[in-house]
Amino acid sequence: MTNEEVFQRAHEEFTLRGLSPNTADEYLRAFQLFLRYYDNHPIETMGEPEIREFLLHQINLGKATGSVNIYNSALRFIFGAVLQRNLNYRMIPRRRSYRKLPEIMSKTEIVRFFSVIDNLRDKVIFETVYGAGLRVSEVIHLRVQDIDSEQMRIFVHQGKGCKDRYTLLSQRNLDLLREYWKQYQPKHPEGYLFYSRGRKDRVMTSRAIQDAFSKYSKQAKLPDTFTVHTLRHCFATHLLETGVDVCRIKELLGHTFIQTTAFYLHLQNINETIVSPLDTLQKKRGHKPKVRADA
Repeated sequence: MTNEEVFQRAHEEFTLRGLSPNTADEYLRAFQLFLRYYDNHPIETMGEPEIREFLLHQINLGKATGSVNIYNSALRFIFGAVLQRNLNYRMIPRRRSYRKLPEIMSKTEIVRFFSVIDNLRDKVIFETVYGAGLRVSEVIHLRVQDIDSEQMRIFVHQGKGCKDRYTLLSQRNLDLLREYWKQYQPKHPEGYLFYSRGRKDRVMTSRAIQDAFSKYSKQAKLPDTFTVHTLRHCFATHLLETGVDVCRIKELLGHTFIQTTAFYLHLQNINETIVSPLDTLQKKRGHKPKVRADA
């Protein structure tokens, strides 16, 4: 089987298994990178040693753990599902990932961020991301028909993992969306709300939204570690701080596992609401505890 035939078979497997377009694109990019590394050598002559060398090379280049694991998954898919090879996975282990606590914007910082936005379209985009807890890809593909003003909810069509869900629509968000509709009158053929400047037939790119966020964040004098996704983290954390159940937040965010949502419990400001058990101990009057010098 030639490398070109492998590409064709991979597309067929993507379709049969119902993989999302994003996953398919990531796998194909990883496969192309693998082939370029070996100067398009026939893939049927390669196996675990070549995969190991490629992955180690990516690690030495400083690629993030998540990226290396995507390359790993892509090559396992190509060799396993497409070429039907039984790989020894112990030779090509996935890297252990350590999830760091993301930085969270305070409500004061969020207000300051929104206050410097002087473009109505951008203001609607970022307030919708925070108000509904959307991912960048989800706000890009938000359609007019997804805004349910009667039930005060937003329908997220084919979010991450090709999952549909409903999330919150605040009154402030709705008012701003209506103002945007009157001024911009979006008329995309498929009903998308946000499009590139001067190109009403094309949706915005994630890079354009990230660049806009960076510009306004700098104007608001906020740390450059904040990203658009920080607003989604803030959505979850601020809901937890107001007492919303973590299972309800899981559904609003579109998470598959409760453990993913429970991660936000680490970001919640619990110091003001939880008392240490040490402070609940009753002290006996007139009793002075003895403390050993060698303790």
